[in-house]
Amino acid sequence: MPSSSVTLVSKCTIFPDQKSDIKNLKLSVSDIPMLSCQYIQKGVLLTSPPFSFDDLVVFLKQSFSTTLSHFPPLAGRLTTDPDGHVLITCNDAGVDFLVVKSPKLSIHDILSPRDVPDCVKEFFTFDKTLSYLGHFKPLAAVQVTELVDGVFIGCTVNHAVTDGTSFWHFFNTFAEITKGASKISKSPDFCRNTLFNSQAVLKFPPGGPKVTFAGDEPLRERIFHFSREAILKLKYRANYGCLLTKQTNSEVLGKLCNDSWKSVNGEINGTVKNSNAEISSFQSLCAQLWRSVTRARKLDPTKTTTFRMAVNCRHRLDPKLEPYYFGNAIQSIPTYATSGELLAKDLSWGANLLHKNVVAHDDDTVRRGIADWEKHPRLFPLGNADGASITMGSSPRFPMYNNDFGWGRPLAVRSGRANKFDGKISAFPGKEGNGSVDLEVVLAPETMTGVENDAEIMQYVSEIVRFDFAGFAGLLGILGLLGQDLGFGWNEDLDCEEACGLGDGVGY
Repeated sequence: MPSSSVTLVSKCTIFPDQKSDIKNLKLSVSDIPMLSCQYIQKGVLLTSPPFSFDDLVVFLKQSFSTTLSHFPPLAGRLTTDPDGHVLITCNDAGVDFLVVKSPKLSIHDILSPRDVPDCVKEFFTFDKTLSYLGHFKPLAAVQVTELVDGVFIGCTVNHAVTDGTSFWHFFNTFAEITKGASKISKSPDFCRNTLFNSQAVLKFPPGGPKVTFAGDEPLRERIFHFSREAILKLKYRANYGCLLTKQTNSEVLGKLCNDSWKSVNGEINGTVKNSNAEISSFQSLCAQLWRSVTRARKLDPTKTTTFRMAVNCRHRLDPKLEPYYFGNAIQSIPTYATSGELLAKDLSWGANLLHKNVVAHDDDTVRRGIADWEKHPRLFPLGNADGASITMGSSPRFPMYNNDFGWGRPLAVRSGRANKFDGKISAFPGKEGNGSVDLEVVLAPETMTGVENDAEIMQYVSEIVRFDFAGFAGLLGILGLLGQDLGFGWNEDLDCEEACGLGDGVGY
């Protein structure tokens, strides 16, 4: 691979194009625990636009300023009042905007290696920055990196200010405005009159909290791609305890085809179904990963393993929060099993454990979790201290590939170095959509090798669909020249997915 060196061309502060009419927003019981987490770092890889990179930078700066006026908390700073409550002060202090060039890196260099190359980490700013430092630093930043034949737009946001749902809502809006929308399709809700609002105070040591996991351990990071068909096969195996045969394959896949990552709150295509009746596709996939990673770690059979999932509480509360409530509205669900029992039983057993925990996380459970935190305020324990844990973050329901800035959807979604440790998994939708999933898997090198040699999971893994990037970019250039005469695409509406961030999952 060519040298991954990048050159900083410019750095400036972007301010909202309108003054904020919001003064302060108090961090909630779901926000405060994230102060020890690092800033969220997610971004999209795009082909080169059909105009100059310099023009793109101008467009992005303008649209970023407009986007901030719709999301004023991101242009503010954290403050702590005399009573110890942490607030977002919406003072229009601005955010960082960086322009970077990487003249030797191509799209092929980023997507071809089996492991995610280290150069991707250079596409983000605020590396390893704890969210507590939002008292002194901007709460968000955008870095746009020019490649040989493409562009990477990386967004970094304070995790105490947003969860995954709010992060991608902001990112989608940024793309929507850049594309030319005069009015955003989905407005954020900044109401703080919710169950998550609390008078409880978490006291911090001088200088703030420390990161809760080791940041210097050797790790491998790889994207595992699961097609829609592979996931439906996993779901069938989890629910019925057997593999599909050639005779039943078509019939069963047809029966399961209504299962979709876009389903929200048990509703599919306008029809309400009983979402508690069967193990879901995502639970099936998580259970398989839990088994394979546990096997690769070669743990003692009596060792307790943990699979930790984050769930979106917006639709679990009664009454529900607004779908686009801005902030964190998440809770963590840990599921436990000994290594020996998890591996001795079949996939259905582990999947059913996960399923029961998720189904049980209703309004009462959310309220009990809030009450427990208020009695014992604490930070989120991100990491893998016992060497037997897996943490699943993000969500295949997040509309990551809806970030069309005006010349086409992303080629890939990638993340930075933030909040990564042995056992950290992030779920992304597959580029082709239609229920496919990419798992960003971070493991100790020897554990990753074990997973790669585990036939039980690898039978479901397929190659990510690729194409001739240079040829496609050239075609876009031709279309762009034509489009300039026709008012190329900047006033088109963004086809924003209706299920924007309503699924389970979190930004870390």
